[in-house]
Amino acid sequence: MHIEVVSLFPDEVLTVGRFGVVGRAVDGGLVSLGAVNPRDFTEDVHRTVDDRPYGGGPGMVMKFGPLAAAIGAARGRAGGGARVVYLSPQGRRFDQGLAREYATLPGLVLVAGRYEGVDERLIEAGVDEEVSVGDFVLSGGEIAAMAVIDATVRLLPGTLGDAESAAQESFETGLLDCPHYTRPEVVDGRRVPAVLTSGDHRAIARWRLKQSLGRTWARRPDLLRDRQLTDEERELLEEYKAEAENAAAGIR
Repeated sequence: MHIEVVSLFPDEVLTVGRFGVVGRAVDGGLVSLGAVNPRDFTEDVHRTVDDRPYGGGPGMVMKFGPLAAAIGAARGRAGGGARVVYLSPQGRRFDQGLAREYATLPGLVLVAGRYEGVDERLIEAGVDEEVSVGDFVLSGGEIAAMAVIDATVRLLPGTLGDAESAAQESFETGLLDCPHYTRPEVVDGRRVPAVLTSGDHRAIARWRLKQSLGRTWARRPDLLRDRQLTDEERELLEEYKAEAENAAAGIR
């Protein structure tokens, strides 16, 4: 897979490919990263990429010409079948499902805006879709692009040492992940749940599913609204709720 980022700060955004999981994927040849700077497609001595908005108002808007040329160059590098995505507060929310979708593509072009945004005609003419990483404001799209890259690349076959790692993470099954523990068995008087040291793999799997369901119910109930729970899942969730009520009441 080849990913290109259109950015005024290419050095910033390419750091995502130098460390950790994405860095290993780059070193292993599973993905290649590049960046295109719209300033390289300007024609004035100041390399101007922005201008005042029509109709007045605060801030500046990225100009059509340099950005369109940069996207064209990035699309050419990313190859046929590449999707052009503009990181925008107005876009579709980026989630695990979309990361899985992107991981099946041969190429991806991520457009990181700055200032008040980009000329709307650029979105109409040169962007396949708009994507938002959350309901908050960033100074530019670079951090959002890095998040999309990390979430997507870790799903490429061979990126993670254990294929089960990705399958069991939060949101992969539509639920939050269960709690995890490692040695030592007791820390500050807090003991690892006994089931995890029992060696009973069926009981462990059942406990982990119950914790995932319970955490999702307690922390992200919106994820359960459209989920059709199985009989086992409903039973486990009720167990979790009862245990939580007993714990709050001090009952063991």
